[in-house]
Amino acid sequence: MDIKSNTIKYGTTHKVPNDLQEILSSDGRLLQIWNSLTPLARNEWICWTVTVKKQETRTKHIARLQEELFNGKRRPCCWSGCQHR
Repeated sequence: MDIKSNTIKYGTTHKVPNDLQEILSSDGRLLQIWNSLTPLARNEWICWTVTVKKQETRTKHIARLQEELFNGKRRPCCWSGCQHR
């Protein structure tokens, strides 16, 4: 992780949306975990977060992303994967 600039790494296809960027930027430990993921894994998390229909679900996905990354998960569980690769 580039601690000085707080660079947020993207996925292979998707860029990190603004709401997720805010969450990642607000917690240095979370950002470090995020940046340690492979580009493909980051892409899966981003896609899983943004492909929902309701804002309420998206908010829940972002909260779950934080919790699962802190618990050592590297990819979203029980999801078929990004269709955009």
